[in-house]
Amino acid sequence: MTDFNRMTIGEVLNRQAERYADRAAVSYADRDVHLTYRDFVRRVDRVANGLMTLGIRKGEHIAVWAPNVPEWLLLQYAAAKIGSILVTVSTSSTASEIDRLLRHSEATTLFMAPSHRGIDFVATLRELLPDLDDAPVGHATFERYPRLKRLLVIGKQRLPGMLRFDDLFDLAAQAQEGELRRREAALDNFDVINVQFTSGTTGIPKGVMLTHRGMLQNAFALTLCQKMTHTDRLCIPVPFFHCFGCSAASIGAVVRGACMVPVEAFEPATVLATVMNERCTALYGTPTMFGAMLSHPQFADFDLTSLRTGIMAGAPCPVQLVSDVIERMGARDFTVAYGLTESSPGVTQTRTDDPADKRRNTVGRPLPGMQVRIVDPETGDDMPTGKPGLLLSRGHSTMKGYLKDPGATAQAIDEAGWLHTGDLGSLDADGYVKIVGRLKDVIIRGGENIYPAEVEAFLRTNPKIGDVAVVGVPSMMYGEEVCAVVVPAGSAMITELELVAFCENKIAREKIPSLLMLLKELPLTGSGKVRKNDLRAMAIERFNRQADADIATA
Repeated sequence: MTDFNRMTIGEVLNRQAERYADRAAVSYADRDVHLTYRDFVRRVDRVANGLMTLGIRKGEHIAVWAPNVPEWLLLQYAAAKIGSILVTVSTSSTASEIDRLLRHSEATTLFMAPSHRGIDFVATLRELLPDLDDAPVGHATFERYPRLKRLLVIGKQRLPGMLRFDDLFDLAAQAQEGELRRREAALDNFDVINVQFTSGTTGIPKGVMLTHRGMLQNAFALTLCQKMTHTDRLCIPVPFFHCFGCSAASIGAVVRGACMVPVEAFEPATVLATVMNERCTALYGTPTMFGAMLSHPQFADFDLTSLRTGIMAGAPCPVQLVSDVIERMGARDFTVAYGLTESSPGVTQTRTDDPADKRRNTVGRPLPGMQVRIVDPETGDDMPTGKPGLLLSRGHSTMKGYLKDPGATAQAIDEAGWLHTGDLGSLDADGYVKIVGRLKDVIIRGGENIYPAEVEAFLRTNPKIGDVAVVGVPSMMYGEEVCAVVVPAGSAMITELELVAFCENKIAREKIPSLLMLLKELPLTGSGKVRKNDLRAMAIERFNRQADADIATA
């Protein structure tokens, strides 16, 4: 693709549909969805025409709240073709989190699954919109969300106040002939096309604005490091609502003309069976996912001989786990990557021909088109080789900024264009990066970013809690677990079960503390800040997590 730098996501899909018309584009192991590139682009175009018939304009925000279903992919590429901005919503979001997202994103349209993993999305939405059932279908008005006017449910069920996703196919017939091509031609690849909410480098959830160009260039680089081609079949258990899923995986497969093999929701046996039955050559996942697959009691029963490559990312990657994926799963060209949503998401990655020790002990070198610096967090001076410091990145995939927050954007990206990642790393003499910790107070549990201040603010609403600090405690399974260090109010007492019950259905599952430590007072610095490093050390000893803390990571 000699003109790749100037293309939009829709143009790339069109090009690949011409080149690889009869090759597989999407294949689901658990349902009758097997689309060639010709079929996929035709279906995407019908959805795009349906969206335009609904009145969705360029730059309009449309939100999708669903697991890895086929409709997610159709919507992603259809939105890109008409220039509307896709706002991704975590499937574990609670009513309060959905409320904040709808307000801040100003989404005009919400696509949603009815439920997922026992969470009733429709019931959650009714909490926020009590008059939902009486809303006029397709052109509702809600006082709480003045911009929101369209609700569409994914699936066969027809619900009050909502269109069905499949109605888009009927609406497509009403689109003006040639309008889709005119809309595509009017787009620029520097346009924002995706907003993802993440704790990121600034701590509280922010809407990260990503562009056609940034996502395409990053996906191209990540797949280049794996030597991915149109003959590959990529298993995708990472959620599409994450940058790992919708950028690195979905767009990554399309830029190579490879086949996407999504898994609706991660279950170790389901993913292993999908790799076996679909003869997948590549597999993406977090360390938690790969650990769960390797430790599955029936692991040896799955034929994984088709597997060649993939990416582990999303949390610190244990050295032994990387070795196990290469050796026990047979993924000889497997890679480790480091990134963050603000970078679309990749920053560094190992290569298939790197020395064995670099492939297992580091997160690789900067991706093509990316630069990395390790600096002193206080002075901004470059650190000597091998010495840890704040990791900065710069390049084509850096976000455009945070949605409606120029102040936070200026804090994250300096005047020279360097993104301050908030992570601590070191750079060796050969240019390989090792992540050693985080400057910002962020917990990463199974690839999910959790900001302690948000959890602490919620826990402080419990009358039994006088004070609280939330810290991450090392975990072999999840990378880190959430620990609440609580100072009870007065003579009150609170148990772990009470704490969990207080949190259930009020904050996302991954944010609920799984560990509780009671103290008479929190240790403070001279300036009055909580000594979280001390609390973490105490928790490691209290919960016997030293072995977890000692696991070497890349």
